Amino acid sequence: MFDAHRIGAVVIGASAGGVEALNHLLPVLPRAFGLPVLVVVHVRQGQPSLLPGLFASRCQLAIEEPFDKDVIVPGTVYFAPPGYHMLVEAEDGAAPSIALSVDPPVRFSRPSVDVLFESAAHAYGERLLGIVLSGANDDGARGARAIRDAGGACWAQNPETASAPAMPLAAIAADAVHEVLTLDEMAVRLSQCTDRKP
Repeated sequence: MFDAHRIGAVVIGASAGGVEALNHLLPVLPRAFGLPVLVVVHVRQGQPSLLPGLFASRCQLAIEEPFDKDVIVPGTVYFAPPGYHMLVEAEDGAAPSIALSVDPPVRFSRPSVDVLFESAAHAYGERLLGIVLSGANDDGARGARAIRDAGGACWAQNPETASAPAMPLAAIAADAVHEVLTLDEMAVRLSQCTDRKP
């Protein structure tokens, strides 16, 4: 069963239609939201991402496009830089950090949702919440399954409300999703998440 107070980090994957979906979720998170949020949105190679600037003006949380080896800070939203896979690294006894990789694209995408989700599942285990939003391919389904297998929780955007339903549909079909929610339902539930338990 989902326990909002046990979540230690949130990972979000999105593609086509995902920016609009994120605009329903990220701006509602209060300044006191005590969790890191790591986000992969499929963006075209070779183009600078406008997402950090776009969301910085709309959100109460700090918005970052991280560098390799940055320590993950609670209350911060990290957007994967264009052209890089974004992973979570967790050394024994050390705070989780960001790793950036130029390994080949996964499911035709770099950054890849699967890569982020799988690495975060390894780092956070049962304390991870994964969210699959609107998108036009199946990236994220394998990673969502990894989160569920590690004991974490997974949500998918209700495909009927997604501009591009393929991504949440794939996660649902992979039996990776605990709950299928509207964006409004996700926003309410996310606001209840705080890092209270070790």
